[in-house]
Amino acid sequence: MKFEEYSIAPEIKKSLVKLGFKRPTDIQFKSIPPILKGEDVLAIAQTGTGKTAAFAIPVLSMIHNRKQTKRSTGIKCIVMVPTRELAIQITEVFQQIGHHSKVKSFCTFGGVEQGPQIAKLEEGIDILVTTPGRMFDLTSQGYIHMNSVEILILDEADHMLDLGFIKDIQDLIKYLPKKRQTLFFSATINETIKKLAYSLVTNPIRIQISPKDPVSKNIDHAVAFVEMDDKRFFLERLINEHPESKLLVFVRTKVRAERVSKALERMSIASQTIHGGKEQTDRLSVLNDFRKGETKVLIATDVSARGIDIANVDYVVNYDLPEQAENYVHRVGRTGRGTQRGHAVSFCSTEEKPILKEIEAYLTKPIKVLNIDQLDYEATIDLGADSEKNTDWRSLIQEEEERLSKAKKKKKKQL
Repeated sequence: MKFEEYSIAPEIKKSLVKLGFKRPTDIQFKSIPPILKGEDVLAIAQTGTGKTAAFAIPVLSMIHNRKQTKRSTGIKCIVMVPTRELAIQITEVFQQIGHHSKVKSFCTFGGVEQGPQIAKLEEGIDILVTTPGRMFDLTSQGYIHMNSVEILILDEADHMLDLGFIKDIQDLIKYLPKKRQTLFFSATINETIKKLAYSLVTNPIRIQISPKDPVSKNIDHAVAFVEMDDKRFFLERLINEHPESKLLVFVRTKVRAERVSKALERMSIASQTIHGGKEQTDRLSVLNDFRKGETKVLIATDVSARGIDIANVDYVVNYDLPEQAENYVHRVGRTGRGTQRGHAVSFCSTEEKPILKEIEAYLTKPIKVLNIDQLDYEATIDLGADSEKNTDWRSLIQEEEERLSKAKKKKKKQL
């Protein structure tokens, strides 16, 4: 079935053609019809399968058609997401698909001045994509009114629960009309999510794609047993062996992210970091550099990179294994998106082996092992250590040259 055969607004179809959308993915094929009928939907699908378009296409079509037949004001749809980057990304999808429609989409999030966001809200919007904190701030100040909301969408629902947003979700429901359509979209599901979802909806349509294998078939993923102190050398080797590739490296904390970046710098490898300790403007700048390919290596924490859709990520590297097994699925899902092939490799130290067992239990099968013989292992460390030493010498020489240059300039001034 092609998009042109769906009962969606011609204006939306026009955008889909320009964007190169021809046939729906599995999640889109199964989600769009019930959403168009106004039914509540609980959808679970692997990352990179087109979940955002699965709800954006029908929601835009419905709101556009209603605006054609009756004049009404106020926010018609709220999309709640866990992170600022995801809010921006989803808003861009709504704006691209709704380009030829009468539907106005906008996002609000914290970490930036609220003045411009308030000005846009006062102009009037139809779809609001938002993070919980800023949404409640603006609601309490009287800038967001929810009495006309017809559709609630919770995206990355499992991650919102992980971050402790369940109370925010429950509080949001108090502001919304009881008669509404509710859509849950997530890459993973557990009993907590099911319980929450079923408490907020009536007779939901449950859609689950590829439940037996949560990792996309487009992704070749494997694990290498590397000790904690040696990981930086194997990361250096991977980067040097694929100089034109785009690598997304996951670590456990923001402190680790900066340490890994510094280690690569000592090896003359450029990288950037993205984590909760950075200002919002810096995070957006880093993501844009990575998207454009100006940065080849991005080191990230789970919170900042969850759900982010970056095209052409060749490799995902789990420098640290994730503490929660389902986060493995979300991490490796940053590559191999859509119809593209992707690669993921995890470095597992001795102390991380219990975590690996949990991940494999979650996947219900073992992860392929990359066997490294002892000679190859030792050679990788020796080369990496030499690289660090050489870079240290180069740094010292550069510092000495800069010191001498400053001394000469100072002497000239004195003369």
